[in-house]
Amino acid sequence: MIYYKNDQEIELMRESALLVSKALTEVAIILKPGLTTLAIDKIIGEFIRDNKAIPSFLNYNGYPFNSCISVNDVVVHGFPNEQELKEGDIVSVDVGVIKNGWHGDHAYTFMIGKPADDVIQLVKITKESLYKGIEKAVAGNRLGDISFAIQEHTEKKHKYGVVRELVGHGLGRHLHEDPQVPNYGRRGTGPVLKEGLVLAIEPMINMGKKDVFTDSDGWTVRTADGKPSVHFEHDVCIKKGQADVLSNYSTIEAAEKANPNLFAEY
Repeated sequence: MIYYKNDQEIELMRESALLVSKALTEVAIILKPGLTTLAIDKIIGEFIRDNKAIPSFLNYNGYPFNSCISVNDVVVHGFPNEQELKEGDIVSVDVGVIKNGWHGDHAYTFMIGKPADDVIQLVKITKESLYKGIEKAVAGNRLGDISFAIQEHTEKKHKYGVVRELVGHGLGRHLHEDPQVPNYGRRGTGPVLKEGLVLAIEPMINMGKKDVFTDSDGWTVRTADGKPSVHFEHDVCIKKGQADVLSNYSTIEAAEKANPNLFAEY
């Protein structure tokens, strides 16, 4: 069942999405070597509650944290822990909130210090692929057009691995709604995109092969070959002519550039 949102509902969703963006901006301000992902998760949870919202990941199907923080070879759903971050790490922070009954859910990958050049390139191309997908998220196109655009830029052009087991999704009163949004596929296939559909578009791209496995904790997804993986995600509303991006990276990027511990020149 695909749910379409009216203008009033979309504005409430924008409020939720922007709160996630603000939480990710808080992370960009403080991120540095020596910080633990558990400390970051605590800050995220407090920030969300201070803004009169609920961390939507906490207790979702038993998930025990406010956020998913995935380091290096962790693709998604990384458990925050006591391990200190270090120079050269890449850190994907995925946050969800419920505010006024509506979900926001998106992610950003940060680089601590200066990683290897091939890692920087993976971050750059994955972020580009997100916007390639968003360009196709307009009324009258098909869902497969989004999927194809992401796959073409990452796998076909740059020979990266596009994860198959994990996909983007619809978003609204529920964290995961129809339709699923794969990061691979054929253009001209899938349901026709209509105005009022809100999608969480989220390329998850591996430097090496596409294969992944899940840790014994039942959540943490890692690359099978141990190579890095990158994850970016925006909340996007289908419109005529041009998608309406409900989330906002600009404050995150400004904080990232202002933080001397982060690499943002890409």
